[in-house]
Amino acid sequence: MAAEALQSLLERVRGRELDLDAVLGLVIDTVCRELGADRGTLYLVDHANQQLVSRAAHLPEIAEIRLDLGEGLAGWVARHRSPVVLPDASQDPRHAGQFDASTGYQTASMMAVPVLGPDQELLAVLQVLNQRDGVFGRQDLGRAERMAQGVAALLDTTSLGSQLRPDNRQRLSWRYNNIIGDSASMQGVYGRVGRAARTAATVLIRGESGTGKELIARAIHFNSPRSDGPFVKVDCAALPEHLVENELFGHVAGAYTSAAQQARGKVIEAEGGTLFLDEVGELPAAVQAKILRLVQDRTYFPVGASTPSQADVRFVCATHRDLELEVEHKRFRQDLYYRLRVVEIALPPLRDRGHADLERLIDHFLDRFRREHARPGLVLSAAAATTLHAHSWPGNVRELENCLESAVVLAPSDRITPDLLPLRSPTTQARGPDTFSSGLKTLAEVELAYIRHVLQLCGGNRTKAARMLDIGRNTLIRKLKDS
Repeated sequence: MAAEALQSLLERVRGRELDLDAVLGLVIDTVCRELGADRGTLYLVDHANQQLVSRAAHLPEIAEIRLDLGEGLAGWVARHRSPVVLPDASQDPRHAGQFDASTGYQTASMMAVPVLGPDQELLAVLQVLNQRDGVFGRQDLGRAERMAQGVAALLDTTSLGSQLRPDNRQRLSWRYNNIIGDSASMQGVYGRVGRAARTAATVLIRGESGTGKELIARAIHFNSPRSDGPFVKVDCAALPEHLVENELFGHVAGAYTSAAQQARGKVIEAEGGTLFLDEVGELPAAVQAKILRLVQDRTYFPVGASTPSQADVRFVCATHRDLELEVEHKRFRQDLYYRLRVVEIALPPLRDRGHADLERLIDHFLDRFRREHARPGLVLSAAAATTLHAHSWPGNVRELENCLESAVVLAPSDRITPDLLPLRSPTTQARGPDTFSSGLKTLAEVELAYIRHVLQLCGGNRTKAARMLDIGRNTLIRKLKDS
């Protein structure tokens, strides 16, 4: 039963931009229910800080617990990769009693098991407290280990996978599955997505091409009350003008010569769910009035119909165009513009998101493409990393994704070098720790910017930074002094 419950959750998460905290909360709820535990915690491994972090837990008194590896029962399990059951926690020094003291909760029995990845790397520790019908025993431990395998499969399916690798250099951070980034601008986006998802309000997503507008639209849908309904995308830019109306609204039989049968449009396909109008700024003027009626009154006319149909859909739209300018030049209806921008979400270009977000995205895509193309030992050279951090990314996240997939596929050895990166536009150097510039700089300036970024990632530890950059510590010091 437990395995089936976790498998069902895994299938629900796969490929969906769900709130990962909510997903992990469902994981621990399932584990506690199946094991008859009063409380439970899923500790994820923060390799960058060598700690365990509780992000999914029945801990109403404490927002988050951080344990050093080896600290407490969970820390002991993490260090030794070995499961433990304590029928009487008070008699074991590995029980971190200070949390009971601070919360007032009394731990009687407890159990913890390691969650191991496909290569036996440590991903997390699963811990449960107080068996409701007695104390945890050996039989419970076997069930917990089997559940840990299901948890590992689920974690490996999500975008947390790259962060839980032993070589991950950045602290754990996430919000929505498949959407990567921890910068202040992305945190602002996540806040708006979360608030918009809880409502039925129309949302307009704006941003340059390649910034991830569709992912944000999907996050709004899959975290909304309509998540069980369909998510239907219409690419307004890809449809010939004479087909847009038919594609959206469908047609009745006999509407035109070749229309022998009634055809469903995208609006009815999205019934009960979300209709995503991508590149809505490309809609022909003749169709804009009909979209206005659809958004305003939730009614539409299939092509050839004389009576209106009702639409039960939520609208999310996206555009890379300056709609205010389009309205000013009479290319986009002003009344439709105001109807669409009830909630507006602006996605920042990659060049404005900073080096840390870029580093997270690089790790995410490399992890994904190494798996997809069976290149498990492939690494990114320090010179290639410098090149990536110096680029201005006019094509944004999509350009980075395609660049890294090409490099993974074409790399003749186990190392990605700069010559394998298909970057045709000029490279750039960072103006500071959080932004990119678009002007041409010297190689020395680009190299220094990346060295400082890596040093910042390493908390100022020069030995660690030199090792990460694959250069000697003295070389690193010399390069910093020469700047």
